[in-house]
Amino acid sequence: MNWIDNIPPAARSYLEANRLDEVECVIADLPGIARGKAVPATKWDKQSHFHLPNSIFFQTITGDWGEAAGPDGFLEPDMILRPDLSTATAAPWATDGTLQVIHDAFDQKGAPVSFAPRNVLRRVIDLYTAAGWKPVVAPEMEFYLVARNIDPAKPIAPMMGRTGRPAAGRQAYSMSAVDDYGPVIDDIYEFAEIQGFEIDGIAQEGGAGQLEINLRHGNPLKLADEVFFFKRLIREAALRHDCFATFMAKPIEGEPGSAMHIHHSVLDAKGRNIFTGPQAGETDAFFHFIGGLQEHLPAVVAMIAPYVNSYRRYVRDHAAPINLEWGRDNRTTGIRIPISDPAARRVENRLAGMDCNPYLAIAASLACGYLGMKNELRPDKRWHGDAYEAEDAIPRDLFSALELFDAATDLQQVLGPDFARVYSIVKHAEYDEFLQVISPWEREHLLLNV
Repeated sequence: MNWIDNIPPAARSYLEANRLDEVECVIADLPGIARGKAVPATKWDKQSHFHLPNSIFFQTITGDWGEAAGPDGFLEPDMILRPDLSTATAAPWATDGTLQVIHDAFDQKGAPVSFAPRNVLRRVIDLYTAAGWKPVVAPEMEFYLVARNIDPAKPIAPMMGRTGRPAAGRQAYSMSAVDDYGPVIDDIYEFAEIQGFEIDGIAQEGGAGQLEINLRHGNPLKLADEVFFFKRLIREAALRHDCFATFMAKPIEGEPGSAMHIHHSVLDAKGRNIFTGPQAGETDAFFHFIGGLQEHLPAVVAMIAPYVNSYRRYVRDHAAPINLEWGRDNRTTGIRIPISDPAARRVENRLAGMDCNPYLAIAASLACGYLGMKNELRPDKRWHGDAYEAEDAIPRDLFSALELFDAATDLQQVLGPDFARVYSIVKHAEYDEFLQVISPWEREHLLLNV
């Protein structure tokens, strides 16, 4: 049981109060779904790793497969998955004492699997480290609590609140709206506390049953792990109260979409924010980071808006910027500079959807900023006023986004060429799957009219 000395304090506290029955060995696939194995505690004590086939990274969101295995063919060789004990956390919804532990993927020669999402993010962080920089991020998570929906043919509806009425939209920041589904939020808080996660705040967003959770800033890998864990935590809390939590970018017609805004800053070796100069002014690095986002974000939209539904969120004047302008304290711009003290100066990317894989979205956003700083890219002039009046600057469908991603050789070198190859193949396979489905809109308007 020596491994217990190397797990976080919250996990140790959980084990002091609960007899360990099972350990869930998990890893995020390309969509961000937790894959892995549940291992009895007695076996966990004896194992240093476990195996899964590398094909889990070739799987589409529907469970089909992209032909991404490479020249050797679809042999499904085993990867070696090793635990990162710093990620150990409770599964407080489980009946018996259960820990979750995120694992890292290596091939049989010991090299990191290049298309494993956590390895992609680590690769980008390593590039920052090599340049003498330390990236810091803070994600914001938006999601909906909705009524149980077991028939995909039926539209998604808001959840029923404690008042006996469906959750109402257009009530941003309403405390009464938050209270209406307070029991779910109480369980979210409780689960987060048991798991050792710090929530910076919960607020009602503009959609019916839409909430936002803000997380404290920190190491990008740690924050991506937390978002990965939080998605499961929130779903489990919702199920306790006969509703679903959904992270779809646009689950309800006519309501705002759900974003995962990403705040970035960068520190030097002494822990100083390189976006702020000695006299508290904005530095070249600050402007270069913005320039990198403006130059390269279109090519990674396929990573931060990864599904056909993602593009339904990008609606003019509907709380989702479709531009690459930057502005100060301006939520209509795709790139926002929030109000802050000079030491906390940061850049917010408002384009990412909550349906993203957090490892890949954070990696993509940091990669754009990295190229901006390395290549000293200058941003356009600051935007004044309503940026919805600006020109559209991002692809508006998945196929167009993938075309830009496939052509972005500079970004592919940062993210990893083999990852880019696999990601493109899998996402094209998903798009082809979508094209085989006939939608209600087509049946309604085309069946008898064309």
